[in-house]
Amino acid sequence: MPGYVNLDLVCVPGVDVAADAECLPFGDGLFQRVECDAVLEHVRDPLRVMGEIRRVLAPGGYAHLVTPFCHPFHEYPKDYRRFTPDGLRQLAGGLEVVAEGWRTGPAATVLVVMLEFAKGLLPWRWWRGITHAGLGWVLFPLRYLDLWLLRSPGAGRIGNHCYLWLRKKG
Repeated sequence: MPGYVNLDLVCVPGVDVAADAECLPFGDGLFQRVECDAVLEHVRDPLRVMGEIRRVLAPGGYAHLVTPFCHPFHEYPKDYRRFTPDGLRQLAGGLEVVAEGWRTGPAATVLVVMLEFAKGLLPWRWWRGITHAGLGWVLFPLRYLDLWLLRSPGAGRIGNHCYLWLRKKG
C-alpha cells in the first residue's frame, strides 16, 4: 500500500524490507502507525518485538496488533503461540490501549477448524487444495454469522483473532 513499508522475513513480491521483527532496521520514532497483523504468534520473543515496535513508533503514533486465539497451527516459518486480549495487553508495556476486541469470532473459528479437519482426511496435497478452495467457497457466507455472534459477551471464548489498538504517549 502507498505510504506503508512492508516488512517480512524474506524478500518476496510486495515486501519492501526483509528483516527480523526482533531487530527492526529503522530509526527511533520513525513511524506514525505500525500494523502487526498475524505476526506475534510466529516470533521467538514477542516482548522483544513489542519493544522494537515501541522504539520505532513516533510519539502520538498508533500500533495495531492482531493475533490468533482459536486458530489452526500454521507455520511461517514457525508457529509458537496463541494470544488472548489479556495476553496482548500484557505485551503493550507502556503503550496506551485505546481499543480492543475480536476481529473474527466463533463462526470463523468453526469454519477454519472444519476446513482443516476435512483436509486432514485427505491423502494427497492436491486433493487438500481443491477441498480448501471448494469447501471454503461454499462455507464462506457463514462467516457473516460473526456480525451477530460478536455482540455476545461470551464470543471471545472461541474467538478466532483478537486485536488491540495502542497509542504511544506524546
